Amino acid sequence: MYSLEPIILCSPENKASLLLLLIYVDDILITGNDSDSIVATKQFLHSNFRIKELGNLKYFPGIEVSNSKNGIFISQRKYALEIITNAGLLGAAPIDTPMERGLKLSDKSDLLKDSSQHRRLVGRLIYLTVSRPDITDFKLRAYCDSDWAGCPLTRRSTTGYCVFLGPSLISWRSKRQKTVSLSSAEAEYRAMTGACCELTWLRYLLKDLGLSHDEPALLYCDNKAALHIAANPVFHERTRHIEMDCHYIRDKIQDGSVITKYVNSAHQLADVLTKPLGKEFFVPMVHKLGVQDVHSPT
Repeated sequence: MYSLEPIILCSPENKASLLLLLIYVDDILITGNDSDSIVATKQFLHSNFRIKELGNLKYFPGIEVSNSKNGIFISQRKYALEIITNAGLLGAAPIDTPMERGLKLSDKSDLLKDSSQHRRLVGRLIYLTVSRPDITDFKLRAYCDSDWAGCPLTRRSTTGYCVFLGPSLISWRSKRQKTVSLSSAEAEYRAMTGACCELTWLRYLLKDLGLSHDEPALLYCDNKAALHIAANPVFHERTRHIEMDCHYIRDKIQDGSVITKYVNSAHQLADVLTKPLGKEFFVPMVHKLGVQDVHSPT
């Protein structure tokens, strides 16, 4: 059986038995519900390649994995400490938020004499955004949000969304939109479409993993005008300039695979992905996303 996700190979043909191989360059993770199939697969790999077996998963490129009675936790503590050490900030005082509230960045400052170190640091920090936690009930729900014209240089908006499977955060993104939005409703509508595409992909991925998800996914948005545009298939002056692919969400609402709901801005979990927040908002919001310090005694 072939997966729509190219880095996952599913086997064997016996549907009651599930064997999954996650392949990243020359690293392979093997899991499944059939120990005999897992053993046979490892024997096959040993007979055809020179491989080193590392036992139960504890570390995978930059990500630490630990099991407990509360579930599976992923962390990047070691990776983060390496970045801090290489940047010469090991003795620096900790801060509560990643960015100051109301911070305005400019492209008018002096250029770095050597930008290679800065580029390496940015690349490593991007990979650091990979980690966060767990699983029980299998309802898909997503929160999507957008600022409006937040970039002072391009006036483009930033999309943010986070997707939960039951109580567990499984996908999230913060990305600058490709074009300028003429209103906050349009910016939020574009964010809804981005989140809807992610929900569709996750539904296919869950099916490949043997977890068919037939219930409609819930998509929460805090902009009533954007919700109205998504629910109304009639084109009018307010939406006629929006690219056709942005109306993908309308098809998903019509076929019943996605249900949109209004959420108050105070409970919009994706807000943290679109703009800098003060400590009083940032800390509780991150906690609601399921981020924990597994090394803390508390």
